[in-house]
Amino acid sequence: MRKATADDSEFAYRTKKAAFRKYVEKVWGCWDEEEQRQLHERRFALQDFQVIQVSGIDVGIFSITREPDCVKVSQLFILPEYQRRGIGAACMMRIIEKAAASGLPVRLQVLKVNTRALAFFQRLGFSSSGESDTHVFMERLS
Repeated sequence: MRKATADDSEFAYRTKKAAFRKYVEKVWGCWDEEEQRQLHERRFALQDFQVIQVSGIDVGIFSITREPDCVKVSQLFILPEYQRRGIGAACMMRIIEKAAASGLPVRLQVLKVNTRALAFFQRLGFSSSGESDTHVFMERLS
């Protein structure tokens, strides 16, 4: 993993679009390119993005926020051609271990329609802590 720079913004957006578009379309009916681009630009400016690399190749992105009572995973996207290889799990385990060292739980939210992600986080020890119309809120205690 390496800290993302301004030059990584387009890669981060393309990765999110490749990995997440179908779920956005299931929930909201379409992928509004302009709206998604603006949302990405706001988040990329405010959140601490990391680029995930395998053998020097950029394969994904994630962002976390350290809050007083938890570590919040805001985004985790792996390019589809690199999914199901343990890359996301390895990244999450590093996040979980760092949070545990600080005595903090890890929290995140997942779209309800993204059953693969729900199962993925459950395998990593996350459990549901609530829900909205569209999302399941999940937490893993330290």
